[in-house]
Amino acid sequence: MNKVKVLALCASVAVMIGCSDADTKLANSAKAEVGFTKVNQLGYLPAAKKLAVVPAVAAAKFDIIDVTSGKVAFTGSLSDVKSWSAMGDESFKLADFSALQAEGSYRLVVQGVSDSYTFDISPSVYSQAHDGALKAYYYNRASTELTEQYAGVYARPAGHPDTDVRIFDNAASAARPADTSFAAPKGWYDAGDYGKYIVNSGISTYTLMAAYEHFPSFYKQRDIDIPESGDAVPDILDEVMWNLEWMQVMQDPNDGGVYHKLTTLNFSGAVMPHEATAQRYFIKKSTAATLDFAAVMATASRVYAPFEGAFPGKSAAYRQAAIAAWEWAQANPSETYSQTPLSKVQTGAYGDKKLNDEFAWAAAELFILTGEQKYWQAFNKQKVQAGESSWANVAGLGFISLANNARSLLNEAQYKTVTDSIVRAADSLLVTYKENAYQVPIGNKDFFWGGNSGTLNRAWVLLEANKIKPQQEYIDAALAAVDYIYGRNPTNYSFVTGFGDNPAVGIHHRPSYADGIKAPVPGWLAGGAHNGKQDGCEYPSDAPAKSYLDDWCSYSTNEIAINWNAPLVYILAAVNNL
Repeated sequence: MNKVKVLALCASVAVMIGCSDADTKLANSAKAEVGFTKVNQLGYLPAAKKLAVVPAVAAAKFDIIDVTSGKVAFTGSLSDVKSWSAMGDESFKLADFSALQAEGSYRLVVQGVSDSYTFDISPSVYSQAHDGALKAYYYNRASTELTEQYAGVYARPAGHPDTDVRIFDNAASAARPADTSFAAPKGWYDAGDYGKYIVNSGISTYTLMAAYEHFPSFYKQRDIDIPESGDAVPDILDEVMWNLEWMQVMQDPNDGGVYHKLTTLNFSGAVMPHEATAQRYFIKKSTAATLDFAAVMATASRVYAPFEGAFPGKSAAYRQAAIAAWEWAQANPSETYSQTPLSKVQTGAYGDKKLNDEFAWAAAELFILTGEQKYWQAFNKQKVQAGESSWANVAGLGFISLANNARSLLNEAQYKTVTDSIVRAADSLLVTYKENAYQVPIGNKDFFWGGNSGTLNRAWVLLEANKIKPQQEYIDAALAAVDYIYGRNPTNYSFVTGFGDNPAVGIHHRPSYADGIKAPVPGWLAGGAHNGKQDGCEYPSDAPAKSYLDDWCSYSTNEIAINWNAPLVYILAAVNNL
């Protein structure tokens, strides 16, 4: 292993691999050094467009060095000096080495600049990264012990059995009075905290099921080393089932409505799951949660139908649950969730007052499931368009499902309205990509809390458009988003724990902070740079693209979340199948 890789490991996992104090100090110095050439720290697919970002030094040429032989494998010319206002006054040049397609390990060298981190060119360069991003969900399972066999050094006792969850005041009904106790075990912890939220679980669970649905061969024999590995079900669907089984019991069987979240009244301290023992509650039914639930259950009904032997009765139960949720939402179309600083509940709100996107998504999934025209009519009634999705704007998910699953249910004109909307959204993203001198599909307005997930969801739109109207620029822009996540960005960090030479380490994630292990749980995507400063931490820059702090303090840039990892899993599956 070369010295750069050793130093990166020392910076992130010194406690695990026994680095010397000198190496660790040198590594931390390297992490802080300015003037690095920024590359995708994992590497590049052989046929991909390959760019690096170099500080605006006087040099006009760059060399790519084969680290095995030490010889120059490629020489190219640097671009003219460029700038991106999101970076402040820092300028840069681009190094384009797309013509280099030979497999190997390389580094990029420019006179007057620190060498780049080592990167690979390989058709399997994203394979382990995909598996790590997917296995992150296992590490966030509630209600179960993580054993050393599957979790290694991250083994921990079971937390939150959730066998005694109480009905909170705002969730009470005649059939389920306040303080009534019910069980709602399993599920994934949502983010850096220990809450379980239906709205955020909705987009997360759907995105993972879509990854399986779109790339079934990729997942057929894919072993990510979880307790269910080796059974008759792909590991990704076993992992998703852990969350589906929790989601299913968040529906009130008396009326079909779905509780917005299952949390304590306040966030826990920085403790391990088994040490967070405050009472947990079902909090208020909401229209957004109920519609997200309907969409996910309708999707799950079709995705798990071929696995009736492993999960008997699940497909039919999910179908019934989806329809019951839809009917509750029709009767309760504006039950929004909100909380104020004076509310008794102070955990994540996931409040959303604009619900036409949720109605559209649920209608699309139920149309695909049942073929009933009333759901297609309900989808059209919402007058939504395709585009980048988020927990608060899920309309784009409906378009993706319709494009991939409804061809036989729609006439040519109807299907074209669906696919045209996706292509228009992708073409708009291409404009952003082409206009950005940094060559990523990110505009100045795209730096927000969890912005890295936005970058990946934009890549998803681009790849969906490429299925409809194949175009190399869609692929280039999508791969540029992957480059950005893994290090070709103004911060010089790989935003994914455990992957890359300079990965995020100080993520805002309670188990990673409280477990006494220096290296965080691997595979988690940090939220990313933005200058909102909601946490009051001291940031290295006010420029949006550079305002990122790799520290527990920075929950606004360095938290993790299940909905941020989901598009990472999807995109890495997609690029592994290009």
